[in-house]
Amino acid sequence: MSRTFTRPASQPFIDAVEVRASPIDGRGVFALRRLPARRKLGELTGELISHREARRRARRRMRIAIVEFDDGTALDASVNSNSFRYTNHSCAPNAYLRIIGQRVQFYSLRAIGPGEEITCRYGDTQHGGTKPCKCGRGKCREFL
Repeated sequence: MSRTFTRPASQPFIDAVEVRASPIDGRGVFALRRLPARRKLGELTGELISHREARRRARRRMRIAIVEFDDGTALDASVNSNSFRYTNHSCAPNAYLRIIGQRVQFYSLRAIGPGEEITCRYGDTQHGGTKPCKCGRGKCREFL
């Protein structure tokens, strides 16, 4: 049931971000220039798979880049993805995820300065509350 997510994604700021080493975890996505508040930054791309396949893949990986949808499908962003795949979790994020159907969109909560890492709050994860949070923010929830 897997297929590559080929629908044209709206990427208004894809040329305004870069992936590089992150102080939070592994690699992160960083703004190259000022990004305005309350604007769509772009969409996550990847391979569309079933929940069953998503959970099978998640068991085998240390880093999980999978978003599950209510219709029984999931987007595996480790396959055929873009820069937004490297958006790290923060308990004090500057962006948020919006899921519409089978689309995962990123929006800025506030203006994001040049060189600032783009972060969002993950919510429930495949880690089930066992992976330590590394955001380093006050009021950190401590686990993902």
